[in-house]
Amino acid sequence: MKNFYLLSIIFLLLISCDDTDDYEIARSELDIRLDDLLEERANGEGKGFFILPESDDFNAIPQDPLNPLNTYKVALGQFLVHETAAGGVPKMEQMEGTYSCASCHPVASSFYAGVRQGVGESGIGFGFAGEGRRIDLTMPLDSVDLQPVRPPTLLNVAYQETALWNGMLGATGPNVGTESRWTAAGIPENNLGFQGVEMQGLIGQTTHRLKIDEEFINNNGYRWLFNKAFEDVAEVDRYTPQNAALAIAAFNRTLLASRSRWQFYLKGDYTALTDKEKRGAIVFADKGQCMNCHTGPALKDQEFHAFGFGHFDDSIDAVVLDDAGFDDVKKGRGGFTGNSADDYKFKTPTLYNLKDAGFYGHGSTFSTIEEVIRYKNGASLQDNNAINNIAVEKGTLNLTEEEISDLVFFVENSLYDPELSRYVPESVKSGNCFPNADDQSKLDLGCD
Repeated sequence: MKNFYLLSIIFLLLISCDDTDDYEIARSELDIRLDDLLEERANGEGKGFFILPESDDFNAIPQDPLNPLNTYKVALGQFLVHETAAGGVPKMEQMEGTYSCASCHPVASSFYAGVRQGVGESGIGFGFAGEGRRIDLTMPLDSVDLQPVRPPTLLNVAYQETALWNGMLGATGPNVGTESRWTAAGIPENNLGFQGVEMQGLIGQTTHRLKIDEEFINNNGYRWLFNKAFEDVAEVDRYTPQNAALAIAAFNRTLLASRSRWQFYLKGDYTALTDKEKRGAIVFADKGQCMNCHTGPALKDQEFHAFGFGHFDDSIDAVVLDDAGFDDVKKGRGGFTGNSADDYKFKTPTLYNLKDAGFYGHGSTFSTIEEVIRYKNGASLQDNNAINNIAVEKGTLNLTEEEISDLVFFVENSLYDPELSRYVPESVKSGNCFPNADDQSKLDLGCD
């Protein structure tokens, strides 16, 4: 009988302890404060508002209705992003088959360019993490594929309806109402109705001198994957650059930094962050005003903001080939829309895996995350032309040294997914070295 009563008491104690009790016990004062801030910032959706899905959870990943995700399409896109055989229309014949999308977006630097200014065709070398990429000085300068702004990372691009720093690519979201500018900006393809990620996959093939047509598909073993990825498309229309773009976009949408410590914390693991990281997250969500723009799962809104960052012509180790069009580039969103209220505003970037980026801002004018935070905390501008449209968060934070230290630590460490190699194929169908296949890159990458 005593044993019966003892077991009954234990049973009652067990059923009185539910998940909520465990949850409360696990939380510290810092956790309670941070949870409250996140609830305030989550538009009434709870902490799930900030959670990234896993890359194979297609139903949860934002996608273009005109380009639904499927397993074969994503697999095809993974190959095409890394396939150096796609570098098929270079200006210099000897550069054929030596570059890929991943030349400027290698996983080794978290899909950021490993150098200040990304180099496609007529670039050589890789180094250890893309930092060894440089212009081949034996090539004519006008053959070098250089962009006038820093290539953003491919991480978390699913959470944007437009592409590029000025948001000019894409027919939906912020670009509704800009239709009259599409032809003038050289992007009549926006009329196809795709979102920015899909448009970037299409326009990027021309801009970066890629050739993904039926000849490429047949010569490099991609016909079966195209058939599976686009089996609902008539065969006569299947092997096209547009479908290649849709596959590239589908893969890019699955590049999610879902295995960072911040993501684990949001899912309920209160031990995932140190106290310093939690203090930094509190600054991020509160006094630092970071979540005014860096919000949602990807920590970026769909908006454009002016912080007076400098441009490539103000920095070292950068070359601008199109001087005539560079004034519009420097105006950011305004250079595309023609609206002076948009001048010097640039799209909010994601903040994940920033410590692998090496350079920061659309003009790569910062070398550390701390430099960016201190700049935003201060009053000076790198480009004073932005003064009329400057964001209210610029120069108004009044962060202490301890708060800056905690915030930097949070951004560098809590928002870092260390397992991005899961997104890289073991090889590409052509058998080529990748992400580059020039002689120096082959040596750097250990390709046979």
